[in-house]
Amino acid sequence: MRPQRYLRPASLAEALQALGVANGRGRPLAGGTDLIVEIREGRRAVETVVDLKAVPELVGVEFDPARGLRVGAATPCYQLAQHPVIRASYPALADVASLIGGIQIQSRASLGGNLCTASPAADSAPALIALAATCVLAGSEGERRLPLEQFFLGPRRTVLAPTEVLVALELPPPQPGAGSAYLRFIPRNEMDIAVVGVGAWLQLAGEEVVAARIGLGAVAPTPRFARAAGEALIGGPLTPERVAAAAAAAQEASAPIDDLRGSARQRRHLVGVLTRRAVLLAAERAREQR
Repeated sequence: MRPQRYLRPASLAEALQALGVANGRGRPLAGGTDLIVEIREGRRAVETVVDLKAVPELVGVEFDPARGLRVGAATPCYQLAQHPVIRASYPALADVASLIGGIQIQSRASLGGNLCTASPAADSAPALIALAATCVLAGSEGERRLPLEQFFLGPRRTVLAPTEVLVALELPPPQPGAGSAYLRFIPRNEMDIAVVGVGAWLQLAGEEVVAARIGLGAVAPTPRFARAAGEALIGGPLTPERVAAAAAAAQEASAPIDDLRGSARQRRHLVGVLTRRAVLLAAERAREQR
């Protein structure tokens, strides 16, 4: 591994300045569980590593019942998996945080790092898309926000400029009668990359579905918001027919490929299976909130 220049700024302004000075040859480090491996293996050429763990704006969880949840992009996953508000009101996020690597990895890995790596199979993306997460980005020209589903451009590519960082993820306030879930299929029992991942969020009024969102992972060049799948659930009770329609719409939204981890046919089948299961689990959790 080539020697790197390592910086640990104490503020967001210092971090952005460091990336600007690096002039495209710097890379933010939120947890390092992907970046350090990529540098060591020569898969990413980086001259300056800018460690974000000491930047207050990027670490921590804030919750306001009226404004929602804000998660700093460099917050370690173990804090999210154990956070009482997240477990109660954003369970799909707790699902994800407990799945990214093992316990040792979760003490370093972050949502921001997982998203910025921009792997189509990233576990965090489908769940956060289902939860309607907004990205907060900061750069030399100021701050901007965009829906998470617009953050990804392709495998390993995001909308981030070389001098920008992902500061936080913002999630809407919890809604009455709402529940969420994230499920994935992996070949092994744990610590593997998703062959398919599905995030589901829905809101019930009585037994009627009044709102729903579905996010998909590992079935296209980028994580996908399966809008039609969520819309198929809305407007009536969660009947087997509605769930089947949502699963079919999710399959239609996918564009899987054949690779060593699975065939396109298998992945498309799994999208339907996991969508049905994630929707039913989200509905079960929604009923528990009453």
